[in-house]
Amino acid sequence: MITKTQRLMGFMQAGGWPRALGLANTFHRLGPYRDTIRLAHECRVHPRFYRGLGRDPEAETAAGIAALKQLYPNANERFQSNGV
Repeated sequence: MITKTQRLMGFMQAGGWPRALGLANTFHRLGPYRDTIRLAHECRVHPRFYRGLGRDPEAETAAGIAALKQLYPNANERFQSNGV
């Protein structure tokens, strides 16, 4: 059985950032990256709404991707070492 974390790392490895942000958005323990990742996901899904609030959806999404990379810095190595 593949865990949600393994799926997330697989999305990251493949460059599937929209799916990675969507899945990470469901995680409860993201530490200090929680708000950044959740805002990135929401800005990606509802860009017009967040532009109306004065946010830059592209910049927020890039910040969320950077947060995922910091949260899981060795995603590629971990994913490959699990044999998945």
